[in-house]
Amino acid sequence: MVAVLTPLAHIARRWTPSPRTVQRAALTAVVMSVVIVVTGGAVRLTGSGLGCDTWPKCTDDSLFATPEQGIHGAIEFGNRMLTYVLCAAVGWAIIAVRSAEPRRRGLTRLAWSQFWIVMGNAVLGGVTVWMGLNPWTVAGHFLLATTLLTVTTLTWLRTREGDGAVRPRVPRPVRKLSWALTGAAVVLIGAGTVVTGSGRHAGDSSDVPRMPFDWVTAAHVHAVFAWVVCALAVAMWLVLRVVDAPPDTRTRARELLLVLLGQGAIGYVQFFTDVPEILVGAHMLGSCLVWIAVLRLAMSLRERPQTTPGIPAQQESPLSAVAS
Repeated sequence: MVAVLTPLAHIARRWTPSPRTVQRAALTAVVMSVVIVVTGGAVRLTGSGLGCDTWPKCTDDSLFATPEQGIHGAIEFGNRMLTYVLCAAVGWAIIAVRSAEPRRRGLTRLAWSQFWIVMGNAVLGGVTVWMGLNPWTVAGHFLLATTLLTVTTLTWLRTREGDGAVRPRVPRPVRKLSWALTGAAVVLIGAGTVVTGSGRHAGDSSDVPRMPFDWVTAAHVHAVFAWVVCALAVAMWLVLRVVDAPPDTRTRARELLLVLLGQGAIGYVQFFTDVPEILVGAHMLGSCLVWIAVLRLAMSLRERPQTTPGIPAQQESPLSAVAS
């Protein structure tokens, strides 16, 4: 009996990407995960959340935005089209990871999970439109997008290491401090969705319901968690210097501090300037960058060596050596 190959297995038999290609494919998915968050924020900040008033079509009679819907329809429909670009980036990452040699099944499953998160968030986005931009579904939409960013970032970082047993690079108390920092960052992001759901920029010019919280109070609570994250990040930076952690780990801690400094500055400026749209958009981009920096720092505290040799480098011919 002849075995029937899946399309991915068929590609893997005929193409073996280099480790650098696999890393670039995974990084492309990370970049598109950030882009989809920022452009989704642009839809809300321009009041275009119901520019397409149904889903999966843009209107009851048209799959595409119509001239009658104006700029808001174009913006919302454009963001929907970017989902296909995101799918292409995720698909490229899946193909590259699956075709790599030696085959890494755990990494392949991690890459495939990106696809299912994208599909789930597309459906949740449709539900959000059906529910008239209910703030709770909007928050869920953002949190699921952040989940996608988490998985794409972890996939990218995992392409840069092997599948050997995990080996810590710092003492256990430092790793526990990292867990506290990561947990605080999760709470910070969650609190940010409450500020968004109870404050301005509801996503449409019509009467959109808001979360039953005082916006100023929610912003103050969010700021408290931000200071907690900053304090933990400073502590991590200091502790890594004390324990003489590897240089790249200390670099990750320094990068996190710089991103937090910029994000905090944007947050306070937007609060005291009546939350202008451009700064809110920059703050959403900063949220993505902070979370990526937190994950990079956490992953740099351990290492996983290669267990099997990768693709052997091509031997340079004597003729080419002379030519060079």
